[in-house]
Amino acid sequence: MKFAEFSLDKSILKAVAEERFHTATLVQQKAIPLVLAKENVIVSAQTGTGKTAAFALPIIQLLSEKASEEKSVKKIKSVIITPTRELAIQILEKFTNYSKYTNLATTAVFGGVSLAPQKELLAEGIDILIATPGRLIDLQLQGNIDLSAIEIFVLDEADLMLDMGFINDVKKIEAWCPKKKQTLLFSATIPEKINELAKTTLKNPVKVEINPEDTTAKNIGQLLYYLPKKNKTDLCLHLLRNTINGKIIIFRRTKFGVDKLEESLLKNGYKVTSIHGDKTQSIRNKAIEDFKNQKATILIATDVAARGIDIINVDAIINFDIPNIPETYIHRIGRTGRAGKSGIAFSFCSPDENGYIKIIEGLIEKTIKVIDDHPYPISKPTHKKKQPNTISKHKKGRKSEASKKKKKRWY
Repeated sequence: MKFAEFSLDKSILKAVAEERFHTATLVQQKAIPLVLAKENVIVSAQTGTGKTAAFALPIIQLLSEKASEEKSVKKIKSVIITPTRELAIQILEKFTNYSKYTNLATTAVFGGVSLAPQKELLAEGIDILIATPGRLIDLQLQGNIDLSAIEIFVLDEADLMLDMGFINDVKKIEAWCPKKKQTLLFSATIPEKINELAKTTLKNPVKVEINPEDTTAKNIGQLLYYLPKKNKTDLCLHLLRNTINGKIIIFRRTKFGVDKLEESLLKNGYKVTSIHGDKTQSIRNKAIEDFKNQKATILIATDVAARGIDIINVDAIINFDIPNIPETYIHRIGRTGRAGKSGIAFSFCSPDENGYIKIIEGLIEKTIKVIDDHPYPISKPTHKKKQPNTISKHKKGRKSEASKKKKKRWY
């Protein structure tokens, strides 16, 4: 389905075309008409499926119709709540690009940077606000934000917001908005607590669900390497020298792991940068820009990056550590193979991570191809069936005379 088939203004379609987007993704095809019809919507779809445009384009359409008639100071009519600073920046970029031929003003507020510039932008008057929960609450309590005119309230990456402990903040923000409003909830997964939140914030919502098997892109190759944990860095270096080329994102589970691997790769002459939660916002922004501009060809990250960056032309990702949450695997590999291009995902599995692979394969309904031809192989794990108990009932609990004589001392 082409974007031109939606009821979008020519100015919006022109901006979308300049972004080289022509065909809508599955989530966009299903969600955009519902948002334009002013329905409350719950959307469940994985990272990399085009969720941002699925709410950004119809919001711009609905608000731009009124913006041209306004002559007074602008009031915030839509607020998008998102859990991380990186996501706020990415969403702002999308809204800015899609609305550049309209009269709408958009800004983002988030922590880790000075309040003063954000207060100045808000004072000028805006139509659309993108915000992380903590910073929005700070600005609201200081009297710099007025949510009384909100018409469209969006929760983006709701399950990640739950994981990060923001749900109570979200409820507080939602209560500051008018009761009569359109509410959109976008999430990769819908756990029970998100369902409970939806019941309290959305009236008669329409549900859109894109299955994980539909979003685990067919153009992403998936390869699995079983090896001892101590050899993961060695295998990483081996593949970087002999197999993997281009722009690469490597995922690690911990901040310490990110720093340690970055140090190893730098010592071996690779152009590497990294992001994790302990780095300042300015350092994280610079790392992403360096990676986008190819000053660094490898980005090492914790999972904050799996849902927080939108970088095209990533050739490969490496799961250095297998994620213990299966949906995270889909978020990670969704960083490559975007916009119809091919990509490849390499996963390193040590024996203590075998159980994670089994759950991931169950979620994606696919067996990941195992590569044995590498310098540090170990056998692929086999899941043995439980042997039936062949001891007859009358023998249970009875000990032979030999075993009685063979008592072991407890010490």
